[in-house]
Amino acid sequence: MPLISMTGFADARGVHDGLRWRWEAKSVNGRGLDLRFRIPPGFEGIESGARTLATERFKRGSLQVVLTVASEDATRGFRIDPVALADAIRIAKRVQEEAGLAPASVDGILGLRGVIIQEENLALNDEARMARDAALLESLADALDRLLAARAVEGAKLESLLLGRIAEVERLTLEARGLTARQPQMMRDRILAQVNELLAPGVNFSEERLAQEVAIIAARADSSEELDRLGAHAQEARALISGNGAAGRKLDFLAQEFNREANTLCSKSPDIQLTHVGLALKAVIDQFREQVQNVE
Repeated sequence: MPLISMTGFADARGVHDGLRWRWEAKSVNGRGLDLRFRIPPGFEGIESGARTLATERFKRGSLQVVLTVASEDATRGFRIDPVALADAIRIAKRVQEEAGLAPASVDGILGLRGVIIQEENLALNDEARMARDAALLESLADALDRLLAARAVEGAKLESLLLGRIAEVERLTLEARGLTARQPQMMRDRILAQVNELLAPGVNFSEERLAQEVAIIAARADSSEELDRLGAHAQEARALISGNGAAGRKLDFLAQEFNREANTLCSKSPDIQLTHVGLALKAVIDQFREQVQNVE
């Protein structure tokens, strides 16, 4: 099953009994599933069903769903609820006097829910309203399915990028293994050179003592466990990408583990070349983690 991205956009249009509408659905990355609906007054009853449709399709992501409606009948329009308007004006004046704020604007007052009422909604009986809402939700399901498809396309692109980063981690890990294999001899030569500089002429340094010092330093600088874990994490990341279900959270955790091992590798490194490899690993891992943030 390919990865699913949390980024995408889709829309769908519909017509029913003189009413036409458009659903727009877009999503970006998020820690959980955050649903936000913008639905015109008079259509609030469909929000519960709309949320159900979204939760059936998505596990993570910040989704914004917008419904815009228009009547095909020119005689239908909007009217002002005089009671709601009077209440809104009274409250606005009181807030202005008590808080010393600027007067409320006309568009601000008219934008309050309930002040303007869509006439077509008043004439609908329960049966007609249910039929309209069913048509709206059917159209929304289409929009959400298209959004899911768009996120799958983006997920396929992410999968290719992530596999490329994993391959680079494996290549750098192999390079680091080659460098660590020659460290004991390099340490021996370095210590011997330092000893020869410090000892007085004619004084011999025990070969056995030299071997002990090299062994101690090599043990402290041994990075084999970090390299083994980097390789294991790379295999686990590949398995998650090729597996089923949402993998974003687990991949994010693996990115943290990748970074932990790269940090330890750099801190243990007694060799500038190995340090360079460790820094290159950190850069690739950071790119991996950035891309993982968009995986569902």
